[in-house]
Amino acid sequence: MNTRGLGSQLKDSIQICELSSSTGAYGIQDTLRTGFTSVKNELLPSHVLELSERNFQINQEKMNFSTLRNIQGLHAPLKLQMEFKAAKQIQRLPFLHSSNIALDSLKGNDDYIGFEDFLNDPSQSEIMGEPHVMMEHSLGLL
Repeated sequence: MNTRGLGSQLKDSIQICELSSSTGAYGIQDTLRTGFTSVKNELLPSHVLELSERNFQINQEKMNFSTLRNIQGLHAPLKLQMEFKAAKQIQRLPFLHSSNIALDSLKGNDDYIGFEDFLNDPSQSEIMGEPHVMMEHSLGLL
């Protein structure tokens, strides 16, 4: 456990990137799409639990892998990580949405219905690219 204090945890875990506003077609910030910008919101989390919630899934996987290693040995988490990596590589063509059902079933997320299951429907997406252009871009021809 890190005993350096909360200030050092925030500094180590928050990635400080360039402060650049997203510009629209006319070279000014598109406030309707991106909202109002604040330097304070980009540097520090707005709530104490935001950092914990942002890293919850990663911390949960680390804890599960360490528990599995202690119970079954080193081979079990390595085998699961290889299966996760192989399931992440299975995808459809770039212009079609992939549900990643194999990865969800390996992680156990196929039993739960979250807000992304009915609010993030890819068939209702406003962004659809040209299939030929997207394939050429993914193959590095463009």
